Amino acid sequence: MLDIKQIRDNREQIEAKLNSRGSKYDLQPILDCHGLQRNLETDRSQLQAKSNEIGKQVGQKIKSGTSPQSPEIQDLKDEGNRIKAQLAELEPRAKQLKSQLYELLLPLPNLPSDSTPVGGSEDENVEVFRWGDEYLPQTEKILPHWEIGEQLGILNFDRSARIAQSRFVTLIGAGAALERSLISFMLDLHTGAGYTEVMPPFLINSTSLTASGQLPKFAEESFKCANDDLWLTPTAEVPITSLYRDEILNGDELPIYHCAFTPCFRREAGSYGRDTRGLIRLHQFNKVEMFKFVRPETSTDELETLRQQAESVLQALKLPYRVIELCTGDLGFSATKTYDLEVWLPSSGKYREISSCSNCGDFQARRGNIRFRETGKKGTQYLHTLNGSGLAIGRTMAAILENYQQPNGTVKIPEVLQPYLGREVL
Repeated sequence: MLDIKQIRDNREQIEAKLNSRGSKYDLQPILDCHGLQRNLETDRSQLQAKSNEIGKQVGQKIKSGTSPQSPEIQDLKDEGNRIKAQLAELEPRAKQLKSQLYELLLPLPNLPSDSTPVGGSEDENVEVFRWGDEYLPQTEKILPHWEIGEQLGILNFDRSARIAQSRFVTLIGAGAALERSLISFMLDLHTGAGYTEVMPPFLINSTSLTASGQLPKFAEESFKCANDDLWLTPTAEVPITSLYRDEILNGDELPIYHCAFTPCFRREAGSYGRDTRGLIRLHQFNKVEMFKFVRPETSTDELETLRQQAESVLQALKLPYRVIELCTGDLGFSATKTYDLEVWLPSSGKYREISSCSNCGDFQARRGNIRFRETGKKGTQYLHTLNGSGLAIGRTMAAILENYQQPNGTVKIPEVLQPYLGREVL
């Protein structure tokens, strides 16, 4: 959530940054509501000051000998009661304006950072660099991952559609073992780098989705339980964001690094006709997530190390990839700056997203009311949050099935995974 004071003091600059995302934003209704709120607070402060002054006068007069039952004291008490009644009348209006301002601020996305490239769509994203050209497969004809996976008997989409519907997969035998091996490998890699593993609830409430930025904008993308205020998690970012919601942390605790494996559930609304086959765009998929709670002054550097940690997974697996910096028009709702890692899928001759690493600044911390206090100081600050996929498991499996595919129809297992899987070849 954006800072209302920042909007009030820098309206034109804020509108320009928001509009660089590709939509038009008018902040006047927000400023009008905030103006009414500030005027009301001024009235309340003035009335409260009068009430306090009257109480002080009553105390002084009684102390100086005036009878508590005297007309003079009674007049002051009557005036004090009238002011209290006025204050009581203003209370509902104050709550209404506070709620109205919150609802107006809630749909606004985060501001792109000053270093984020300005652009209207993904076509204007900036390639930062490529890695792993020496690992590009030399086999001439490479089957798509779903074909080789079905030939090996480790993936089944038809039976999954019978169990659920399209865009689900059942992993069988070595396929299930490979998925489990990838999860364990990634968690071991991240915990070895200083991340503390958590396993959060996979069902989450609306407040948690709102804190991370999924609600209200992405309600149609998520699966909601019919009889409870619970949703299936779209990413571990959501429950991890709310681990410390409504808390004030000690500044000495920062930074806090977490990683988590969760299944993720998404409707993929609006994507029908795209990636209808394979593991790229499913309603249910597994993912290992990295998350950081950090001091504001360190978040820029923390994004670079977060991206490098995600890259370390691809490098250990020797999968070719490239790093893309997203432009303002392709930036996620909660992000101020994002790098995407795209892995090479040789069957299509394209790089495909496998990780997105974002700095959200204080945007999620404001929505979730997550602050920290320096030791020995009274005031609090909103911390900064960062998140990154480390990695999406299904897409990693797809990349392995294609990049490690052999001419004889087998698939080699990356060396770092062999101890987890207990085999060298599928």
